[in-house]
Amino acid sequence: MAKENKLVAETRALSGSASARRMRHEGWLPGIINTDKGEARMIRLNRHDFEMMLHRHASENLILDMQVDAGEPRKVLLKEVQHHNVSGEAIHADFLEISMTKKMRIHIAIHLVGEPVGVSLEGGVLEHPVRQVEVECLPTDLVEQIDVDVTAMKIGDSLLVRDMKVDPKLTILTPGDVAVALVSEPHVEEVAAPVEGAAVEGEAAAAEPAVIEKGKEKAEGEEAAPAAPEKPEPKKEKKEKR
Repeated sequence: MAKENKLVAETRALSGSASARRMRHEGWLPGIINTDKGEARMIRLNRHDFEMMLHRHASENLILDMQVDAGEPRKVLLKEVQHHNVSGEAIHADFLEISMTKKMRIHIAIHLVGEPVGVSLEGGVLEHPVRQVEVECLPTDLVEQIDVDVTAMKIGDSLLVRDMKVDPKLTILTPGDVAVALVSEPHVEEVAAPVEGAAVEGEAAAAEPAVIEKGKEKAEGEEAAPAAPEKPEPKKEKKEKR
C-alpha cells in the first residue's frame, strides 16, 4: 500500500502566473484540491516540506491526510506534480479528494528488476516501451510501483502486460498484449557498398587530368619549328636623268 503522509495547507484567494511566482519566491507551493463532485479548492503549502516528503518515496502515488486552514484532515491522492524544466523543483501540485471505500483508477509506474541474460551474455539491448499501466483499486491497495523481473529474458523475448505478476487486488486496465519490455539484437549501422559503375566512372575521372597533363608536358618539350625566311623587298629602279 502507498504510504500515508500528513500535510498542512492554507486556502489561497489569488490565482494566475504572477501570483504563483510570488508564492514560490516566498517558499510556498501553489496547488488545487479537486473533489469527486467536480469542485476545486485553491491552496498553498510549504514547498520545502512537500519536496522532502517526495524524496522519501519511490513514486508520486501518495495518499495524504490534508489539513486545510486548521480544519479536519481529509484523505487526498497526489494526482500530479509539475516540475520546473531546468531546476526540477516542484512548481504546482494537484490533489484529488478520495473515499477509502471507493475504487479509483490511477496509473502506476513499472520498475524493471535485474539484468536480462540476453543483455549480459548475448549482447542484446533491453527496451522499455511502456513505463506505466492503468489500474483500478481501492486507495488502501494502492502501491507506489509494480516490480517486474526481467533477468530470464533472452534476445527475441518480450514481456507483455498480461505476463506481469501483480496483486489480485489490482485490476489492470491496460490491454494485455502491450509490450512492457523486450530484448532485441544490438543495433549495427550498415555501410552502403559502392556502386560498381560509379567506381569505374570515378577512376576514369581521376585518370583524365593526368592524361591531359602528360599531353601538355609533351607539347612544351617539343622544339619550335624554324621561322620561315623573310622575303627581300623588291628593289626600286632609279630613273636616269636626261
